[in-house]
Amino acid sequence: MITTETDIKQLVKDKYSEIAEQSKESNAASCCGVGGCATVDYAVFAEEYKDLKGYNPDADLGLGCGLPTEFAQIKEGDTVVDLGSGAGNDCFVARAIVGEKGKIIGVDMTETMIEKARANAEKLGFNNVEFRLGDIEKLPITANVVDVVVSNCVVNLVPNKKAVMQEVYRVLKPNGHFSISDVVLRGNLPDALKNDAEMYAGCVAGAIQLEEYLQIISQAGFSNITVQKDRKITLPQEILTNYNLQELPTDSGIYSVTVYAEKTACDPKSGCC
Repeated sequence: MITTETDIKQLVKDKYSEIAEQSKESNAASCCGVGGCATVDYAVFAEEYKDLKGYNPDADLGLGCGLPTEFAQIKEGDTVVDLGSGAGNDCFVARAIVGEKGKIIGVDMTETMIEKARANAEKLGFNNVEFRLGDIEKLPITANVVDVVVSNCVVNLVPNKKAVMQEVYRVLKPNGHFSISDVVLRGNLPDALKNDAEMYAGCVAGAIQLEEYLQIISQAGFSNITVQKDRKITLPQEILTNYNLQELPTDSGIYSVTVYAEKTACDPKSGCC
Protein backbone atom coordinates (compact mmCIF):
# COMPACT_ATOMS: atom_id res chain seq x y z
CA MET A 1 0.00 0.00 0.00
CA ILE A 2 1.39 3.41 -0.96
CA THR A 3 1.19 5.78 1.99
CA THR A 4 3.93 8.40 1.76
CA GLU A 5 5.48 10.69 -0.86
CA THR A 6 8.62 8.56 -0.72
CA ASP A 7 6.62 5.39 -1.39
CA ILE A 8 4.86 7.01 -4.34
CA LYS A 9 8.08 8.31 -5.88
CA GLN A 10 9.74 4.92 -5.54
CA LEU A 11 6.75 3.22 -7.16
CA VAL A 12 6.84 5.59 -10.11
CA LYS A 13 10.61 5.30 -10.43
CA ASP A 14 10.47 1.50 -10.41
CA LYS A 15 7.70 1.42 -13.02
CA TYR A 16 9.42 3.85 -15.35
CA SER A 17 12.75 2.03 -15.01
CA GLU A 18 10.99 -1.04 -16.42
CA ILE A 19 9.21 1.02 -19.08
CA ALA A 20 12.56 2.40 -20.30
CA GLU A 21 13.61 -1.09 -21.30
CA GLN A 22 10.53 -1.74 -23.44
CA SER A 23 9.40 -0.63 -26.87
CA LYS A 24 6.54 1.78 -27.51
CA GLU A 25 4.47 -1.15 -28.80
CA SER A 26 5.08 -3.17 -25.64
CA ASN A 27 4.19 -0.23 -23.43
CA ALA A 28 0.98 0.47 -25.31
CA ALA A 29 -0.10 -3.16 -25.06
CA SER A 30 0.47 -3.72 -21.37
CA CYS A 31 -0.58 -2.54 -17.95
CA CYS A 32 1.16 0.68 -16.91
CA GLY A 33 3.74 -0.01 -19.59
CA VAL A 34 4.87 -3.19 -17.80
CA GLY A 35 3.53 -6.56 -16.82
CA GLY A 36 0.44 -8.29 -18.13
CA CYS A 37 -2.56 -6.95 -16.21
CA ALA A 38 -5.25 -4.82 -17.79
CA THR A 39 -5.52 -1.60 -15.83
CA VAL A 40 -3.92 1.15 -17.90
CA ASP A 41 -3.22 1.18 -21.62
CA TYR A 42 -1.04 4.19 -22.40
CA ALA A 43 -2.56 4.34 -25.88
CA VAL A 44 -5.68 5.69 -24.17
CA PHE A 45 -3.73 8.83 -23.22
CA ALA A 46 -1.05 9.17 -25.90
CA GLU A 47 -1.04 11.65 -28.79
CA GLU A 48 0.51 11.05 -32.21
CA TYR A 49 4.00 12.48 -32.70
CA LYS A 50 5.03 11.03 -36.05
CA ASP A 51 4.26 14.14 -38.13
CA LEU A 52 6.21 16.54 -35.88
CA LYS A 53 9.57 17.84 -37.04
CA GLY A 54 12.35 16.40 -34.91
CA TYR A 55 10.41 13.26 -34.01
CA ASN A 56 12.67 10.31 -33.28
CA PRO A 57 10.99 6.90 -32.91
CA ASP A 58 13.76 5.60 -30.64
CA ALA A 59 12.80 8.27 -28.09
CA ASP A 60 9.04 7.68 -28.28
CA LEU A 61 7.86 5.29 -25.56
CA GLY A 62 4.22 6.27 -26.00
CA LEU A 63 3.94 7.71 -22.49
CA GLY A 64 2.61 11.22 -23.09
CA CYS A 65 -0.91 12.61 -22.86
CA GLY A 66 -0.49 15.66 -25.08
CA LEU A 67 1.77 17.57 -27.45
CA PRO A 68 3.06 20.46 -25.30
CA THR A 69 5.66 21.59 -27.84
CA GLU A 70 2.86 22.40 -30.29
CA PHE A 71 1.50 25.02 -27.89
CA ALA A 72 4.66 26.19 -26.15
CA GLN A 73 5.51 29.11 -28.47
CA ILE A 74 9.14 28.00 -28.58
CA LYS A 75 11.40 30.24 -30.67
CA GLU A 76 14.74 29.74 -32.37
CA GLY A 77 17.55 30.20 -29.87
CA ASP A 78 15.41 29.51 -26.78
CA THR A 79 16.55 27.53 -23.77
CA VAL A 80 13.89 24.89 -23.10
CA VAL A 81 13.53 22.53 -20.13
CA ASP A 82 11.48 19.33 -20.28
CA LEU A 83 10.25 18.03 -16.93
CA GLY A 84 10.31 14.23 -16.81
CA SER A 85 12.05 13.95 -20.15
CA GLY A 86 12.02 10.15 -20.40
CA ALA A 87 13.85 8.89 -23.48
CA GLY A 88 13.98 12.41 -24.93
CA ASN A 89 10.92 12.53 -27.20
CA ASP A 90 9.76 16.08 -26.45
CA CYS A 91 13.35 17.31 -26.14
CA PHE A 92 14.17 16.29 -29.69
CA VAL A 93 10.99 17.87 -31.04
CA ALA A 94 11.83 21.08 -29.16
CA ARG A 95 15.39 20.97 -30.49
CA ALA A 96 14.06 21.04 -34.07
CA ILE A 97 12.46 24.40 -33.19
CA VAL A 98 15.27 26.09 -31.21
CA GLY A 99 17.91 25.06 -33.75
CA GLU A 100 21.67 25.09 -33.27
CA LYS A 101 21.61 28.33 -31.25
CA GLY A 102 19.14 27.05 -28.67
CA LYS A 103 19.58 24.69 -25.75
CA ILE A 104 17.45 21.82 -24.48
CA ILE A 105 17.68 20.39 -20.96
CA GLY A 106 15.77 17.27 -20.02
CA VAL A 107 15.35 16.36 -16.34
CA ASP A 108 14.30 12.91 -15.15
CA MET A 109 14.62 11.06 -11.84
CA THR A 110 15.05 7.63 -13.45
CA GLU A 111 18.64 6.63 -14.21
CA THR A 112 17.61 4.19 -16.94
CA MET A 113 15.62 6.89 -18.74
CA ILE A 114 18.55 9.31 -18.57
CA GLU A 115 20.88 6.69 -20.02
CA LYS A 116 18.43 5.96 -22.84
CA ALA A 117 17.94 9.66 -23.62
CA ARG A 118 21.68 10.36 -23.65
CA ALA A 119 22.26 7.44 -26.00
CA ASN A 120 19.56 8.79 -28.33
CA ALA A 121 21.10 12.28 -28.30
CA GLU A 122 24.53 10.85 -29.05
CA LYS A 123 23.19 8.86 -32.01
CA LEU A 124 21.60 12.03 -33.36
CA GLY A 125 24.83 13.99 -32.89
CA PHE A 126 23.19 16.78 -30.88
CA ASN A 127 25.57 18.88 -28.79
CA ASN A 128 22.92 21.28 -27.47
CA VAL A 129 20.64 18.69 -25.88
CA GLU A 130 21.55 17.44 -22.41
CA PHE A 131 19.84 15.24 -19.85
CA ARG A 132 20.22 15.75 -16.11
CA LEU A 133 19.33 13.28 -13.38
CA GLY A 134 17.19 14.95 -10.74
CA ASP A 135 13.79 15.53 -9.20
CA ILE A 136 11.48 18.07 -10.78
CA GLU A 137 10.57 19.27 -7.27
CA LYS A 138 14.19 20.41 -6.94
CA LEU A 139 15.46 21.10 -10.44
CA PRO A 140 19.23 20.91 -11.04
CA ILE A 141 19.06 24.23 -12.92
CA THR A 142 20.08 27.79 -12.04
CA ALA A 143 17.36 30.39 -11.41
CA ASN A 144 16.14 32.74 -14.16
CA VAL A 145 17.89 31.04 -17.11
CA VAL A 146 15.08 29.23 -18.98
CA ASP A 147 12.82 30.65 -21.70
CA VAL A 148 10.27 27.84 -21.89
CA VAL A 149 9.36 24.82 -19.75
CA VAL A 150 7.43 21.90 -21.21
CA SER A 151 6.27 18.62 -19.69
CA ASN A 152 4.15 15.74 -20.87
CA CYS A 153 2.07 13.69 -18.42
CA VAL A 154 4.57 13.93 -15.56
CA VAL A 155 3.48 16.51 -12.97
CA ASN A 156 0.43 14.38 -12.14
CA LEU A 157 2.80 11.63 -10.95
CA VAL A 158 4.48 13.91 -8.39
CA PRO A 159 2.90 14.09 -4.92
CA ASN A 160 4.19 17.62 -4.21
CA LYS A 161 2.87 19.54 -7.19
CA LYS A 162 3.27 22.88 -5.41
CA ALA A 163 7.02 22.32 -5.20
CA VAL A 164 7.14 21.54 -8.93
CA MET A 165 5.38 24.77 -9.90
CA GLN A 166 7.57 26.80 -7.55
CA GLU A 167 10.65 25.30 -9.19
CA VAL A 168 9.31 26.02 -12.67
CA TYR A 169 8.77 29.64 -11.61
CA ARG A 170 12.30 29.84 -10.15
CA VAL A 171 14.16 28.61 -13.24
CA LEU A 172 12.16 30.64 -15.78
CA LYS A 173 13.44 34.01 -16.88
CA PRO A 174 11.18 37.02 -16.33
CA ASN A 175 8.67 36.87 -19.22
CA GLY A 176 9.36 33.15 -19.56
CA HIS A 177 6.48 30.71 -19.79
CA PHE A 178 5.49 27.07 -19.69
CA SER A 179 3.19 24.75 -21.62
CA ILE A 180 2.48 21.54 -19.73
CA SER A 181 0.30 18.60 -20.75
CA ASP A 182 -1.12 16.66 -17.85
CA VAL A 183 -3.92 14.42 -16.64
CA VAL A 184 -6.54 16.03 -14.38
CA LEU A 185 -9.91 15.10 -12.96
CA ARG A 186 -13.35 16.64 -13.05
CA GLY A 187 -15.95 15.52 -10.55
CA ASN A 188 -15.45 12.49 -8.31
CA LEU A 189 -13.46 9.55 -9.58
CA PRO A 190 -14.33 6.27 -7.81
CA ASP A 191 -11.82 5.45 -5.07
CA ALA A 192 -11.23 1.99 -6.55
CA LEU A 193 -9.66 3.62 -9.58
CA LYS A 194 -7.94 6.49 -7.83
CA ASN A 195 -6.22 4.53 -5.06
CA ASP A 196 -4.84 1.59 -7.01
CA ALA A 197 -1.02 1.63 -7.11
CA GLU A 198 -0.72 0.66 -10.76
CA MET A 199 -3.26 3.28 -11.74
CA TYR A 200 -1.02 5.75 -9.95
CA ALA A 201 1.92 4.88 -12.18
CA GLY A 202 -0.52 5.01 -15.09
CA CYS A 203 -1.27 8.71 -14.50
CA VAL A 204 -4.77 8.52 -13.02
CA ALA A 205 -4.52 8.22 -9.25
CA GLY A 206 -1.87 10.96 -9.11
CA ALA A 207 -4.13 13.37 -10.94
CA ILE A 208 -6.00 16.12 -9.07
CA GLN A 209 -9.03 18.24 -9.85
CA LEU A 210 -8.51 20.77 -12.64
CA GLU A 211 -9.53 23.66 -10.39
CA GLU A 212 -6.95 22.66 -7.77
CA TYR A 213 -4.30 22.22 -10.47
CA LEU A 214 -4.87 25.73 -11.81
CA GLN A 215 -4.91 27.16 -8.28
CA ILE A 216 -1.49 25.66 -7.55
CA ILE A 217 -0.14 27.33 -10.69
CA SER A 218 -1.61 30.68 -9.67
CA GLN A 219 -0.27 30.40 -6.11
CA ALA A 220 3.23 29.82 -7.50
CA GLY A 221 3.05 33.35 -8.98
CA PHE A 222 2.15 32.68 -12.60
CA SER A 223 -0.14 34.89 -14.65
CA ASN A 224 -2.08 34.58 -17.93
CA ILE A 225 -2.97 30.99 -17.07
CA THR A 226 -4.73 29.41 -20.04
CA VAL A 227 -6.03 25.91 -20.80
CA GLN A 228 -4.76 25.49 -24.36
CA LYS A 229 -6.24 22.05 -24.98
CA ASP A 230 -8.86 20.00 -23.13
CA ARG A 231 -9.54 16.38 -24.13
CA LYS A 232 -11.71 13.92 -22.24
CA ILE A 233 -10.19 10.46 -21.93
CA THR A 234 -12.52 7.62 -22.87
CA LEU A 235 -11.52 4.63 -20.79
CA PRO A 236 -11.94 1.22 -22.46
CA GLN A 237 -14.65 -0.99 -21.03
CA GLU A 238 -11.94 -3.47 -20.07
CA ILE A 239 -10.54 -0.99 -17.55
CA LEU A 240 -13.96 -0.07 -16.14
CA THR A 241 -14.97 -3.70 -15.81
CA ASN A 242 -11.80 -4.43 -13.86
CA TYR A 243 -13.13 -2.02 -11.24
CA ASN A 244 -16.72 -3.29 -11.41
CA LEU A 245 -17.88 -0.17 -13.24
CA GLN A 246 -20.08 0.12 -16.31
CA GLU A 247 -19.18 3.77 -16.83
CA LEU A 248 -17.92 6.80 -14.93
CA PRO A 249 -20.57 9.12 -13.49
CA THR A 250 -21.72 11.68 -16.06
CA ASP A 251 -20.49 14.58 -13.93
CA SER A 252 -16.95 13.22 -13.61
CA GLY A 253 -14.13 12.20 -15.86
CA ILE A 254 -10.43 12.03 -16.65
CA TYR A 255 -9.05 14.74 -18.91
CA SER A 256 -5.84 15.46 -20.75
CA VAL A 257 -5.19 19.20 -20.61
CA THR A 258 -2.40 21.42 -21.85
CA VAL A 259 -1.94 24.49 -19.65
CA TYR A 260 0.03 27.65 -20.46
CA ALA A 261 1.22 30.25 -17.93
CA GLU A 262 3.73 33.12 -17.77
CA LYS A 263 6.24 34.43 -15.27
CA THR A 264 5.81 38.20 -15.15
CA ALA A 265 8.67 40.51 -16.11
CA CYS A 266 8.47 42.20 -12.72
CA ASP A 267 8.63 39.50 -10.06
CA PRO A 268 7.12 40.63 -6.73
CA LYS A 269 9.00 37.80 -4.99
CA SER A 270 12.31 39.49 -5.81
CA GLY A 271 11.15 42.87 -4.55
CA CYS A 272 11.34 44.60 -7.92
CA CYS A 273 7.81 45.98 -7.77
